[in-house]
Amino acid sequence: MSTALQFYLATALVYFGVDLIACWAFNMQLRAGVLNFAFIVFQAAGAYTQAVLTLGPQTNNSGYQSYVFGNELPFPIPMVIAMAVGAAIALPVGWLVLRRLDRDLHGLTFIVVSLIATRLVEIQVNWFNGPTGLSLIPQPLSGTVLANVAPQDYSWLYVAFTGVICVAVYYVVHRITSSPLGRTLRSLDDNEPAAAALGKAVTANKVMIFVVGGALGALSGAVLVAFIGAWAPSGWLYSETFVLAAAIIIGGRGNNLGVLIGAALVPVGFFEGTRFLPAFGPPGLIDAIQWMAIGLLFLVFLWFRPIGILPERRRIFPPPGSAPKTSRWRALRWGIGSAPRLAVASAGAAPAASAPRWPAGQAASSGRLSDAPSASRTGRVASVVEAVALLSVTNLRRGFGGVQAVDDVSFEVPAGQTIGLIGPNGAGKSTVVSLIAGALKPDSGTIRLKGHEIAGKAPHVIARQGLVRTFQLSSQFSSLTVMENLLTAVPGQRGDTLSGALFSARRWRHQERDSVARAWELLRRFEMVPKASEYAGNLSGGQRRLVEVMRALMAEPQLLLLDEPMAGVSPVLAEQIEAHLATLQAEGLAMLIVEHELGVIDRLCQSVVVMAEGKVIAQGPMATIRRSQEVVDAYIGA
Repeated sequence: MSTALQFYLATALVYFGVDLIACWAFNMQLRAGVLNFAFIVFQAAGAYTQAVLTLGPQTNNSGYQSYVFGNELPFPIPMVIAMAVGAAIALPVGWLVLRRLDRDLHGLTFIVVSLIATRLVEIQVNWFNGPTGLSLIPQPLSGTVLANVAPQDYSWLYVAFTGVICVAVYYVVHRITSSPLGRTLRSLDDNEPAAAALGKAVTANKVMIFVVGGALGALSGAVLVAFIGAWAPSGWLYSETFVLAAAIIIGGRGNNLGVLIGAALVPVGFFEGTRFLPAFGPPGLIDAIQWMAIGLLFLVFLWFRPIGILPERRRIFPPPGSAPKTSRWRALRWGIGSAPRLAVASAGAAPAASAPRWPAGQAASSGRLSDAPSASRTGRVASVVEAVALLSVTNLRRGFGGVQAVDDVSFEVPAGQTIGLIGPNGAGKSTVVSLIAGALKPDSGTIRLKGHEIAGKAPHVIARQGLVRTFQLSSQFSSLTVMENLLTAVPGQRGDTLSGALFSARRWRHQERDSVARAWELLRRFEMVPKASEYAGNLSGGQRRLVEVMRALMAEPQLLLLDEPMAGVSPVLAEQIEAHLATLQAEGLAMLIVEHELGVIDRLCQSVVVMAEGKVIAQGPMATIRRSQEVVDAYIGA
């Protein structure tokens, strides 16, 4: 093989490795719903950092190049610092954009960030040497232990080094995406309000994955510039981010192996393949063909196969004790480990389990589906409940412009009881629910849960304190299976943090086995076992409602807030949902139910709160409410 061909192949492989690192990092951000169209900025920042920390002080080049922070640090310190710089830039940018702006504006905002960064670099000659960029960047170890290595041999050594970096990055990305944290990130991409209602810190998780992606993007830039020995802003434009996006979509968003295929096909295959086309047409035509081909292929896949060449794999969680020995690797692959041995009727059925209980007259201390506590403990908790209601709403107000949607609303939800909230359309019921759950902030008034003020707190904070809600419109995670929907709600998962996902796989897998067993119990109880591995978006309306209720129970609630659970549900499934709610009520789980079907309210609720025009017009048992002329005029007689 000729020396020139060796150089060409080695260079192509290094570029492939760099693109692969970038695609994995970018895809990880996309799976969390972060449209980081400024990804190239973090690659460029890492490349620049690598350059200036190896070029040495600016005084060494007799004014040939202008830059800042020049140093000659030994390998691999510059690459480590480059990652830190990428993360340091990502933190404030991510916090400002992801926290302040609506999700629909994120992609556009990041494009603007990329354009601003490019212009800033071009005009800052003293900092970045302007549009000329930097050159003569030393290659790692080229002047020390590898000083006498032939250039073609060095290039292959660098290919091996790039491969090692790719393996390390894959380890990090795989650990994150295959852990409970990865499941949480996918839920954020799917349905942010539902994730927040289960206790997930939406902004914090998105900023975290934005920072991790920024660090890995900077690493990819550092690896590239250390090999090619040059850096210029013209090579790091925002359009390069769309090449990575095309590779991800074509290969398979959500599948790390698919992303590898996409990285081989698009940045390497298309751009390198067109180099062998014979010269024809006006200057620049070949480059234009490259971009047109990638854009056309991008659109074709978005239209005809948005799941990509290798789609995301469906996660399978077999019933405890039913998985055959041959599936052990598959189970470990998806992070559930070997399941505990429990008796099951068949491989497709969930294990038999005793009916779950919440202690009557109080909220469950953990909300778990477990037997009632001892009488002595129940007595102690009951005495506290008598003094402090589980939920207390006092003088709650909220206006929108000149309309007072909620006007001086007060009521309580005692522990272990089911309270109904009814009223005609526009009465303010949904606004009250949103205020209690943290989706809206009240203008005035107090909301106390277990005696602690929660008014104005974020939804995920309220959910972690034991108040879990469902939504007026079914709000499942459509791209997750039914089982994954349930597992996403488990609170306090060890693998739901970055450190836990990376360093505590054995611990979170052990916890995951217990969570999977609990989820199978719920699936059996709600007669949803056959749908366990079905994507939630493929279910009927009533089945989605059941999934939402089961998911809420997996979050271990002390108070369950149900917003029109029968809306859009067939009569058969509505009866089934009511039966399940009646069982939960009998077991002592406190519930606040908003529902238009008065028969359901009459059968389930000990007390009812009636609203009209933003005010509470009546409270008490349904039998009393029916005799109120004011209620009849405002609601029942409407």
